[in-house]
Amino acid sequence: MGVRPGLDLDTILKASTEMANAQGLDEVTLASLAKKLNIRPPSLYNHVNGLPALRKKLAVYGYEQLYKVLIYATVGRSKDNAVRALGEAYIVFVRNHPGLYEAMLRSPNSEDLELKHVQNETVNIVIQVLNEYGLEEEQTLHATRGLRSILHGFASLEQKKGFGLPHDLDVSLLMLIDIFLRGINEMERESKNSDNIRD
Repeated sequence: MGVRPGLDLDTILKASTEMANAQGLDEVTLASLAKKLNIRPPSLYNHVNGLPALRKKLAVYGYEQLYKVLIYATVGRSKDNAVRALGEAYIVFVRNHPGLYEAMLRSPNSEDLELKHVQNETVNIVIQVLNEYGLEEEQTLHATRGLRSILHGFASLEQKKGFGLPHDLDVSLLMLIDIFLRGINEMERESKNSDNIRD
């Protein structure tokens, strides 16, 4: 078994993602990955310095993919339509990439600069969408935390089979997002009324 021609980091990450999504993140080891790629395990060290490094690269890769998905979902949309599109895209991403999402959440070093950069880029999409409501900066940041918590909580419960009742999960998701939107729109109205009083 020799080094496979054309092996690069992108190929390794895609193979790792396939394994994580199908079998779970814990099943992705250097040995199992090497077997999937039909190479010797030491060949992987030309691209990643051990399993912790692979996990970090997988987390970065995951955030990069999520960023692309959210950008595509929200481009050309604004306010409520953008929030709904972003929320649905986020949940669909997790459904399609459960293992990769787990890698994103279990990234080994939250202080890693490369990882923080891609995490911040993803958060900034949410901030940009919510900026359309004209809230104070601090309110927008709190709302961003709120929306992220809603989506992550929903995605995590769904992943862990936490929804036992036989009702359509997509309906539940849209209802949850709409409840959030009612709050944001009310905050926007209050902010405008406050501005008018000051004027």
